[in-house]
Amino acid sequence: MARRALITGITGQDGSYLAEHLLEQGYEVWGLARGQANPRVSRMRKLLSDVQVVRGDLLDQGSLISAVERVQPDEVYNLGAISFVPMSWEQAELTAEVTGMGVLRMLEAIRVCSGVSRGASGGPYGQIRFYQASSSEMFGQVSETPQTERTAFHPRSPYGVAKAYGHFLTQNYRESYGMFAVSGILFNHESPRRGAEFVTRKVSLGVARIKLGLATELRLGNLEARRDWGFAGDYVKAMQLMLRAGTPEDYVIGTGRMKSVRELVEAAFSAAGLDWERYVVTDQTLHRPAEVDLLCADPKKARSQLGWEPKVSFDELVAMMVESDLRLLSDGGDPDQDSSWP
Repeated sequence: MARRALITGITGQDGSYLAEHLLEQGYEVWGLARGQANPRVSRMRKLLSDVQVVRGDLLDQGSLISAVERVQPDEVYNLGAISFVPMSWEQAELTAEVTGMGVLRMLEAIRVCSGVSRGASGGPYGQIRFYQASSSEMFGQVSETPQTERTAFHPRSPYGVAKAYGHFLTQNYRESYGMFAVSGILFNHESPRRGAEFVTRKVSLGVARIKLGLATELRLGNLEARRDWGFAGDYVKAMQLMLRAGTPEDYVIGTGRMKSVRELVEAAFSAAGLDWERYVVTDQTLHRPAEVDLLCADPKKARSQLGWEPKVSFDELVAMMVESDLRLLSDGGDPDQDSSWP
């Protein structure tokens, strides 16, 4: 009998790649959505016709219990969040409710539906396995480089704080209830399906617009911030490996290599045959209130225990994104509506 997975955030970048991967693995895949009339859900159904949709909202405890009861999943992947870091400053309370408290509500839904009570550790971890999408933004002002599963957290945004809350809750439910609950501390992972507001997609779209004569400049903030960037399609495979492991543990997922925003820009303009210095304008208003200067993963644990390795290189990722946006804009598409994913 096919394993059954429930994914929150199914219409996002990670949700789409994870759904595709699990379908290829023979899973029955369900996506949680707040409403059937959501246009993103409609587009998702056209692209992934085998995904089934169940109504639910990370802000509504009752709806999550109903969704879990209806789907009866073997695995739950909690990818739903307000994930654009600058927006978390503008909507700090909503970020806390969705990105932080949403984790608690989903864990409670699983606990209730599994009939798990406190002190039940040491058993088969209940019937449902839970994956929490933690984030490298929890490290924030880093205390050591590279960052491992044991590196202290010092988040520098409401998003990072909310993610840290969800991360520790997942550990607490694992230790208190014996649930198979794990967190993947994923470093920056990108793709042509990334939202247009994120810096990687902002760069690839900006390059495509300039190449096609639709723009004359690209305005960016801190060019010296350094990140560990990988391909989202590689990273979702680590999520499944964590839930298929023999014991529930948390893992850092990344490439182990840092690149600056400046290097991202250079690679993107080079992929289009352009000189970036002719077009890029730095804008102080685009800097974060509290900047995170560098993030770099130490993925040795995932490599040794899960056998996970990233496949797509940084340059291949950037070229993939630029080429995708050149095709999109050449065809008259709207990046806010008609990207390769809803």
